[in-house]
Amino acid sequence: MTMNDREKAYALLKEDADHILRLIEVQIENLTMPQCPLYEEVLDTHMFGLSREIDFAVRLDLITEADGKLLLENLERKLNILHEAAQKTP
Repeated sequence: MTMNDREKAYALLKEDADHILRLIEVQIENLTMPQCPLYEEVLDTHMFGLSREIDFAVRLDLITEADGKLLLENLERKLNILHEAAQKTP
């Protein structure tokens, strides 16, 4: 694999993570509260899908396991911030 392939794989995974974040932002702002089962199901489904994509990229040696974990941890941290902010909003 070339460095370009690795960079492209990581960029695509990052794009998917950003998409999940935007989806949850919209859901919190406009549709449902974080306690809603629909919110949790969407979040769980998308996070599971992203984790499987990352596992696949790691198995293909397109990204490192550490980079994949960092990507998921960063997304989870941002989602926790959104969730906490939504809890504080009346």
